[in-house]
Amino acid sequence: MWLFVFFDLPVSSKKERKLATRFRKELIKDGFNMMQWSVYTRHCASRESADVHEKRVRSFVPDKGQITILRITDKQYGGMINIWGAQIQASEETPQQLELF
Repeated sequence: MWLFVFFDLPVSSKKERKLATRFRKELIKDGFNMMQWSVYTRHCASRESADVHEKRVRSFVPDKGQITILRITDKQYGGMINIWGAQIQASEETPQQLELF
């Protein structure tokens, strides 16, 4: 399962820029990777893991701005197409998962 965090935060004042930077740093600290400037992704091994990370993101959301969290499956993520200029590139390989019984 993958978690996507999309956000649009105000950056008009020095305080707002500081809060937006703090939010991005907290995402990175929680294992998210920047896909685009305001789009971060994180792989989660289970729904329970996704629940934990979603709860963490909710805990450091700034007072102003818009945050959207989206969950998608590995299969849906694998079907993503990235286009840079005129070149189409496949998305990164899905991380290998270790399954314990």
